[in-house]
Amino acid sequence: MIEDNIINKEANERTVLVGLATRNQNEAKTEEYLDELAFLADTAGAQTVERFVQKLDYPNPRTYVGTGKLDEIRQYVEDNEIGLVIFDDELSSKQVANIEKELKVKILDRTSLILDIFAKRAQTATARTQVELAQYQYLLPRLTRMWTHLERQRGGIGMRGPGETQIETDRRIILDKIARLKEELVNIDKQKTVQRKNRGKLTRVALVGYTNVGKSTLMNLLSKSEVFAENKLFATLDTTVRKVVIENLPFLLTDTVGFIRKLPSHLVDSFKSTLDEVREADVLVHVVDVSHPNFEEQIEVVNKTLADVCGASDKPMILVFNKIDAFTYTPKDPDDLTPATRENISLDEFKRTWMGKMGDNCVFISAKEKVNIDELKKLLYDKALEIHTQRFPYNDVLYQKYEDVSEPEESDAGTPAE
Repeated sequence: MIEDNIINKEANERTVLVGLATRNQNEAKTEEYLDELAFLADTAGAQTVERFVQKLDYPNPRTYVGTGKLDEIRQYVEDNEIGLVIFDDELSSKQVANIEKELKVKILDRTSLILDIFAKRAQTATARTQVELAQYQYLLPRLTRMWTHLERQRGGIGMRGPGETQIETDRRIILDKIARLKEELVNIDKQKTVQRKNRGKLTRVALVGYTNVGKSTLMNLLSKSEVFAENKLFATLDTTVRKVVIENLPFLLTDTVGFIRKLPSHLVDSFKSTLDEVREADVLVHVVDVSHPNFEEQIEVVNKTLADVCGASDKPMILVFNKIDAFTYTPKDPDDLTPATRENISLDEFKRTWMGKMGDNCVFISAKEKVNIDELKKLLYDKALEIHTQRFPYNDVLYQKYEDVSEPEESDAGTPAE
């Protein structure tokens, strides 16, 4: 990978975060985005010690923030031994160069931070190739300040035409690498397509959702497997497929990479083979962290990504509200006449809102504490059985109704696929 270890994990690098409150993004929303950016920084191994927010109609084209705010950040960086400053939006090459000149420390934006996490999390050859492609696509328009490290990767003799500059040479080198990586991903896509065809006509169920909502934990619970799960953003990059059996009905369950706000399109495009699992799924299980204060917006982000990138917005979907064990509830004072808020609505009241009106397409669970998992299994069974009987209308196998079965708990979920 071209830039492993952007953040020094061993040193637990001290960092400050910078965001803007603009016409289209108020201060409350900016603080929420910075909370997420702090979580990203923590996932990458950095220690956030301060954050700076400035009100501007639009980002300064030279330095993102105004000169006065930049001086304030510079003074804080010098006084507190800060080695890294992370900006909440994607910066241009010009902005990074100007900011580095003023602050004299390492500068990252949200995209480069996510790429660093992706590089750390990628385990398989497929994921590493996808991340490397995204890194080069991010690097290409920023060559004006980053070209020097590339000259060691390919000799200059015979490579430089008359009057050709080093940047032009390196741009050509990177374009060649991007073309090669895209070709590798095309071959990977062909292999994945063959693998999917070899799975036969089993019903395919894909877990989708915002990052860190508990998809991998739910995957482990349903399939009795050991998919890596951690309370970090993007704990899972590699697509995992397991065979699950509920009662006597088998189906394939896929765990996919989580979505996030402000995720650049070229980065999503690099994970085409991963998202193909979503495109070809028969049923989507949209996992939501109901304990998150802004889970409604996370739902919108996932739905928009499914529609715009995956083309999967019309697929049957089960909405699974996870982490009910972490749902906070502070009873409202009876004398308080103000409208009820997210913080003082009980979970039972919550279920009677628009979510509860989804009927059989909505369920509240805790994958960690194994709460209400039987109801989720019944939903999955019903959806998978409906699709299975459409594909095999003359199947001689007699399926029992889920509620008529008195098998022990251990037999409800199957074993991982070979």
